[in-house]
Amino acid sequence: MQDCPLRTSVIGSYPFPAWLEHAAADLAAFGTADVAEMREDATMIAIQDQLAAGLDVITDGEQTRFDFNLSFYGFIEGIALEAASPRRWGPPAHDQRGKHEIVGELAAPRGLGAVEEFERLRRLAPRDVALKVSVPGPFTLSGRLLPNERYADRYAITEALLPVVRKEIEDLVAAGVGEICVDEPSMSCYGYREDPRRLVDIFNRTVEPAVGRARLCTHLCFGNFKGHAVGWRRYAPLFPAFLDLHCDEMHVEMASREYAELEILGEISRRRDVAVGIIDVKSYYIETEDNVADAVRACLKYAPADRLVLAPDCGLSQTARWAARKKLASLVAGVRKVRGEI
Repeated sequence: MQDCPLRTSVIGSYPFPAWLEHAAADLAAFGTADVAEMREDATMIAIQDQLAAGLDVITDGEQTRFDFNLSFYGFIEGIALEAASPRRWGPPAHDQRGKHEIVGELAAPRGLGAVEEFERLRRLAPRDVALKVSVPGPFTLSGRLLPNERYADRYAITEALLPVVRKEIEDLVAAGVGEICVDEPSMSCYGYREDPRRLVDIFNRTVEPAVGRARLCTHLCFGNFKGHAVGWRRYAPLFPAFLDLHCDEMHVEMASREYAELEILGEISRRRDVAVGIIDVKSYYIETEDNVADAVRACLKYAPADRLVLAPDCGLSQTARWAARKKLASLVAGVRKVRGEI
């Protein structure tokens, strides 16, 4: 159970500053010291924006990743990265991301880089704020890789990546991370057509090194590439199996789904804290303080305050920074309003 009622948090990613987007398109023009400076500057901006909003839990905004998931492929051996998107024109959607060929044994002898990200965050952030690091789970990480003779299907690829992610989680715990979010949106996007018990087993074996040693979270959404969902947006097929996930906090996307299935909060909160997405990151409507407060009150009908965490629906990387700042400010203001009522 969390240490304060109605905790405010984020998933992981935060918008890049415009200058970072521009610089990232021409990194060859910069030296290694220049790049290190950019990483620190961007991380400090993400930290300050979150602190200004008043969040209880912050991240580094994933400012050194170009994607919450795909960035990790650069650390994994045995992958031939696709040079260009398979569909380059037309409306933005998930099929523009493409898939990469596996050309050898999947391994990450240098780790996945999350420990370095955490150490930077810890050095730059104030000491009195809770810090969280997010990493993709192996099922989600397997999604953009093509099966071959060695790895026959997605589950075979997942099993090959599982020890890689598990080792990264183990290293994060050893580095002193207090809160780890293992992002598995592919489980929620495609769980309706899979055996949810098999997905639970994969997750639990992955996070085993952190159980009881760090606050474990998971993020279950329905996709947000270019602000678009990709899965069947229902949680019902995942339960009751997903109640057996070994985590302290389970995050569910609610705002963009008009709070459908809100009653699931009751089931989740009987086992663990439940983080509720009450900020729609796919919309440029800026929620008001009262909008947020009304949503929190609705959540309180199903889960107690000391089991509720309030957050955006998903990471904020696909939301313009000006909107992200306003949305986070409204999130905190609305939650504080309800805190004063209980």
